[in-house]
Formats: sequence, structure tokens, C-alpha cells
Amino acid sequence: MIRWLAILGGLTAFVLGFLFLRGPTPNIAIKAEALTSVGPVAITNTMITSWLIVALIVIVVFVATRKWELVPSGIQNMFEAALEGFYNVVTGIAGDENGRRFFPVVATIFFFILISNWLSLTPMFNVIGWVGHETPVEEQIEAHGFVEGIIFENVTLGPIDLNYIKPSSPGNLRITNDATMIKEDDPEGVSRFREAAAAGKFVGELIPVFRGPNTDLNTPLAIAIASFIAVEFWGITSLGVLGYGRKFFNFGKLGRAIFTFKPGLLMDGIIDAFVGILELVSELVRLVSFTFRLFGNMFAGEVIILMFTFLTPIILTLPFYGLEIFVGAIQAFIFAMLTLVFGMMAVSAHGDHEEEHAPRKSGAVAAAEAAH
Repeated sequence: MIRWLAILGGLTAFVLGFLFLRGPTPNIAIKAEALTSVGPVAITNTMITSWLIVALIVIVVFVATRKWELVPSGIQNMFEAALEGFYNVVTGIAGDENGRRFFPVVATIFFFILISNWLSLTPMFNVIGWVGHETPVEEQIEAHGFVEGIIFENVTLGPIDLNYIKPSSPGNLRITNDATMIKEDDPEGVSRFREAAAAGKFVGELIPVFRGPNTDLNTPLAIAIASFIAVEFWGITSLGVLGYGRKFFNFGKLGRAIFTFKPGLLMDGIIDAFVGILELVSELVRLVSFTFRLFGNMFAGEVIILMFTFLTPIILTLPFYGLEIFVGAIQAFIFAMLTLVFGMMAVSAHGDHEEEHAPRKSGAVAAAEAAH
């Protein structure tokens, strides 16, 4: 009986959502929307969200640490459990010494990406903002005779004018035609635009105030650059500039073969030099792989949720929210762990170092090199 009631409730929610709760056709934009500008710098919605997340982290840390107790409870207990668990993961891979050294950077990357990914799933993202025009109105009217975009309804609450989008209805299912949209190829675009303008409605686009930071290519790139700088810093401070540089510019054998006229060393020298160049290319390619792995997964998840909210809200959208919670955590963990692995590889001896001066590699380092 309970099973049939659950099935009936699910079908009812599906039908009601399909008829009355579907949104307009989503506008998928890769580029983050600019909200304002300060001189030549555009302030985008992903920047606003990033600042909000940083402020949220600072507030949570302050609240959790302002009163330390010997026996933690409440938010302090959650805070300590999360940090201690992640710290144990880091030290288990990198060892105590390197783990303490790498932990601040790796943990910051992990928790920032995790909170960004999860916070982006809340209902205020991509649905609250202000209306505007991506292309100037004059250009649109000159080209088409009308303005493209969503037809927003108007309501006045005291001194505030609000615009909103009417939900779907049985008369406007938005399957083949969306009555709330005026598209570029709409044959009735001129009449519909004039009708909307005469009724005092706004035709344009929703510019969301909040958008997931990692759905903007600039944010994953910035995190990747920070990770890259940290890894190079760890390598240089551990092995020295010359010692770390031999990993990429390994011309020792090649030079000895040329200056001592030993043809037998020549091929080994060429191979070592070539491998070093490949290492350098690999080091730089990490920026690309880090960036597009995170950006691609988060942007694809946002598109899927937007499309299923348009097609079948409520029931079929919920599994994708669960999937995105999992993917968001996995992507944060992968980014942080790769930074840790590359850090371990950077502080390990490479190339032409004599065996007696090279530190013995731990099992964690060997595993890291195998993963690389």
C-alpha cells in the first residue's frame, strides 16, 4: 500500500510540475554575466559569488574557533572533525612533515571548491537577478523590428518594481512554442513585442546575481594557477633552483658527451634532454587539464539541472541534484589530491641526482609517481 501511494504521489508531482511549474527555455551562456564594472574591470556574477563564499568561510571559521573547548561540541565538533579527517588523508599520503607543509594549500583548495559546488545547487542561483539586454535594444530593433528575450511580468511592491516570469500552464506547456519567449526567428515577433510593450512588460534577459563560480572558466583557471605556483614553490624550496631545474633542463649527459667526445653517452644525453622537455610541457599542461576538468564537470551539471527544470521539474530533477552533490565533492577531492600528488613529486629528487644524495622514496611518493 505504501509503495503504491509513493508511486501515485510521484506521478501526481510529475504531472503538476509538468503543467504548472516549468520555467522558460533556459539561456545557456558559457561566459559569466557582467553585473557592473569598476573602470575597465567587469564585475561578474561569478566574482560576486566567489566573494560571498570567501566571506562565508571566514565567518564560519570565526564562529567555530572563537571559543575553543577541550571537549568540542556543536559547530566546533563538526569543524574539527572535517579538518582532522582531511588532515589525516593528507598526512597519510605525504607523511607528517610534508603533510603539515602542504595541508593549508590543499585544504583551502578542497573546501573552497566543495562549498562553491554545493552552494551553487541552492535555489537562489541562476533564478534571482535583474533584467537587461545582452545586445543593445536599438540594434535588435534595427535588425529584427523587435527585441528578443523573455517577456517578463511586472509587479510593484511599494517603491520597488519587480519583474518575474509566469510559470507554465496547461495552455502554455512550452513544448514546441514558448509564449513567454520572443526569438530571433519568430514570425510574430514584431506584433508580440509591441503587444508586450503596450502592456508595460519588459522584454529582455535575466542576468543572475549568483552563479556557480566553477561554471566560469576564469575561476578554475585561477585555482589551477594557484595550485601550480604552490607546487613549483615547494619544489624549488626543497631541491633548490638548480636541483629542481634539472628536472626540466637535464643537459648534463649531453654536455659531457659533446665536450668529452664520448659518442656512447650522446644518445643517453639526447634522451635525458628530451625527457626533461616533456616534463616541462607536462608541467604546463596541468594548468589546462586542471582547469577544463573542473569547469567541464560543473558547467555540464548546471546545464543538465537547468534543462530538466525546464522539461520535468520536481521529480526527475531531484536525482540530478543528488548526482551533482556527489560530483561536486569528487571534483573538489580530485583537484586537491592531484595538487598533493604533484607536490610530492616536486619535492622528490629527479633526473641526474646521484643516488647517494637522493632521498629514499617513500611508498606514498612511489604511488604518486605511478599515478603521474
